[in-house]
Amino acid sequence: MKRHAPAYVAGAIVLGVFQGSMNRIDWLSKTAIDGIFTGHPDSVKRAVLLILLLAVVALVSRVASRWYIFNAGRDVEYELRALLLARLHKLGAAFYRTMSAGEIMSRASGDLLQVRLLAGFGILNMINVVFAFASALQVMAKISPKLTLISLVTFPALILVTRTFSKSLFTRTRENQQALGRLSDVLQTNLSGVRVVRSFALEARELERFREVNRSYLDASLALARLRGSMGPIVGATSSVGVLAFFWYGASMLLKGPANGGLSAGDFFAFWMALGRMSWPIIALGFALAIVQRGRAGYSRLKEVFDAVPEVIDAPTTKLDHVKGSLAVTGLSFSYGDHQVLSDVSFSVNDGHSIAIVGRTGSGKSTLALLLSRLLPTPRGTVAIDGIDVCDLPLAQVRANIGYAQQDAFLFSTTAARNVGYALNDPDSEESMIRVKRAAEEAQILTEIGDLPEQFDTVVGERGVQLSGGQKQRIALARALIREPKILVLDDPMSAVDARTEAAILEAIEKQKKSRTVVLITHRIQAAKRCDRIVVLDEGKVVETGTHAELLALGGIYRAFSDEQSAEQDLQSFDEEEAVVA
Repeated sequence: MKRHAPAYVAGAIVLGVFQGSMNRIDWLSKTAIDGIFTGHPDSVKRAVLLILLLAVVALVSRVASRWYIFNAGRDVEYELRALLLARLHKLGAAFYRTMSAGEIMSRASGDLLQVRLLAGFGILNMINVVFAFASALQVMAKISPKLTLISLVTFPALILVTRTFSKSLFTRTRENQQALGRLSDVLQTNLSGVRVVRSFALEARELERFREVNRSYLDASLALARLRGSMGPIVGATSSVGVLAFFWYGASMLLKGPANGGLSAGDFFAFWMALGRMSWPIIALGFALAIVQRGRAGYSRLKEVFDAVPEVIDAPTTKLDHVKGSLAVTGLSFSYGDHQVLSDVSFSVNDGHSIAIVGRTGSGKSTLALLLSRLLPTPRGTVAIDGIDVCDLPLAQVRANIGYAQQDAFLFSTTAARNVGYALNDPDSEESMIRVKRAAEEAQILTEIGDLPEQFDTVVGERGVQLSGGQKQRIALARALIREPKILVLDDPMSAVDARTEAAILEAIEKQKKSRTVVLITHRIQAAKRCDRIVVLDEGKVVETGTHAELLALGGIYRAFSDEQSAEQDLQSFDEEEAVVA
């Protein structure tokens, strides 16, 4: 709002012009009416022409005030929405474990709307109340100070009423928005997991769960509506007492006439017009305060996102002119709270070479992948690219040069082509489509995309719901390959594919080694043995390291993995042969 202060100042100035024009119209109305009753037609004509001119000025200034202030409110909303997304991009897993996607969407829509109303409509009305009060009070006090005091007898009560409602509105609005956040969360979860809900035949239970949060939102909304609905009549009734006081005492002064210390017809009419201009903003003050309190409540919820501290802090103290792709990990330890996941992990890989990270489920492989690309807070002095600590490199450069394909592949609700070409500036261009198809072929997904109803233009659905797990993994792998990073980190990208597809993908990864460093995180020996070196993790510690042949000769954990998987393959082959014979 400070950045848009010129627009607010301009809006305030034209509001002042509007109320100033209305002030002069009140006085000219007095002159015209007194001229009618005293028989001075020339003064009436002149006053009427000036009233007409001032009415045009008031119209233009009123519209201009809304143009300036409402537009400023829209600009505030626009900038806050962009800042909110930028903040969400910076926040890490710890934040998203405490705030669900539905809750975030509620804040990015409903709460932001309330802030926009505060920054536009709320500000305009608060400024207008001040100008209207000053403009009208000048007319009223000059005509009759005593009548002014009597007409404003309810003003203290009005302030007390609006203050009471203001506090309640803030509380009820927060409760309403929190209930909406819970409702959005349940709805978003059901939409994302609709297949799981159907597969377990739990539609009735989920519907009941939705009914509960929907009822909570309804109760919170009705409580807020009852408060807002009662505020208008109470504030209006309180203000109307002052109007009644004006007619009771003002009428008696009118009957006395100006000669006996009373009011002329023009005085009475001008006072009534001024009181009307003051009464409506005061009545609207309650509504404006409601807007302000709802906006404050909305911003307080948005502020929880803005105030959240990112786990990964960007510290661009150094920038590499050219990234070769060598990677060194030294004494890397990491914990989730009190749970130690990695302990003193060390290894290195030169640019243009490959390394496999092997281990059982829960050994810390996926956490290691996240730390390499600084998607988690990498401890300083533990991971280096080309000899430079990743904590000293800009996050944008680190992530631009480390391509990461995760096991649990996430796809956007758009076409297959746009998912593969996500990293490209213009994924729909002809040149981009050539690269998209080449990456899809390397990831062994080209044929299956060609079998989709609209091929590369097929919309894959929310989180890729239209595709199998293996297809999603390979599209995510193609997305990582098309980026052509200097370091390619693959977190078990073939866990959901068959042996034949795995072999073809491994051939593509072999080709990648010629131009970039490859870190393959896998539990499959067939994949690991193709890498130049292998690191074996167990309970977060490096227990073995070497080539495939060296590790087999050691007879340790890696050898046990190899024997287990060989036995599984032999058993699977035997079952397939038995099925053919049968």
